[in-house]
Amino acid sequence: MPRCYCPGSKSGRTRTTPLEDEPYNIIPVHNLLSNHPSLRFPEVRAVASTLRAVGDLRLPPHGQWHPAIDLLDWLALFFCFQHDNFKNKREHLVLHLANSQMRLSSPPKNIDTLDAGVLHTFRRKLLKNYTNWCSYLGKKSNVWISKSGHSKSDHPRELLYVGLYLLIWGESANLRFMPECICYIFHHMAMELNKILEYYIDENTGQLVMPSLLGENTFLHCVVKLIYEIVKAEVENSKNRTVPHTAWRNYDDLNDYFWSKRCFKKLKWPLDVGSKFFVTSSRSKHVGKIGFVEQRSF
Repeated sequence: MPRCYCPGSKSGRTRTTPLEDEPYNIIPVHNLLSNHPSLRFPEVRAVASTLRAVGDLRLPPHGQWHPAIDLLDWLALFFCFQHDNFKNKREHLVLHLANSQMRLSSPPKNIDTLDAGVLHTFRRKLLKNYTNWCSYLGKKSNVWISKSGHSKSDHPRELLYVGLYLLIWGESANLRFMPECICYIFHHMAMELNKILEYYIDENTGQLVMPSLLGENTFLHCVVKLIYEIVKAEVENSKNRTVPHTAWRNYDDLNDYFWSKRCFKKLKWPLDVGSKFFVTSSRSKHVGKIGFVEQRSF
């Protein structure tokens, strides 16, 4: 499997700040022993504890592993997300699920456990666009969950899919204006996640499968930055929108590329920088507009 490695980066991050001194936004979910008022709510403790249930997950090859690490840390270590991104998304996820559990008309018998229905509903809602995108393109979803999705054994896997999508979203910046592009990225990273969870063997190396992105912050440099630079170049080609719309691509035009099956063959994964998708409109052999093209009449 081809890989993207960020030269000069470190493979993992070692914690240098004591756990109790880690900064946070709203809830110190990294430290459940804290006396923070929010941790008195059983719903918050339930979600935070469920995230800590890493079980027998395969250990990341790089980075320091310790008892306080949870599923978001695990994803960040394997898929090279930024440190502050997974910290923010951890709080984001805990707040979402805790608030949903607080609104249940019939709380679970054990108030210190995350309700399976809450997680299932949140996952379906969060990944609805991805599910619809797969259906439109005739692609099988890479979210491997039992049909009921209400089994407690599905909790870690369901949280990993949710966490992966949120981490991708958290670093995507302006790519969020291209929702089907996000779906394309998630589709490939979810398959890599599945192969890690199922202990697949790499045919080329004979070793356990590794993600195609290696090195600290590589997701930012080898995915987000590559696509954003094309967006930036197209905007510059518009010359402050004085050039006809037919001569440059905007967000919608770039996103339209991911509504066709050809993106899987042409763009591939990891992203093929030699693809015509990365050729700007100012040069020949670029990917032009696919959908409606506005023609100025004045």
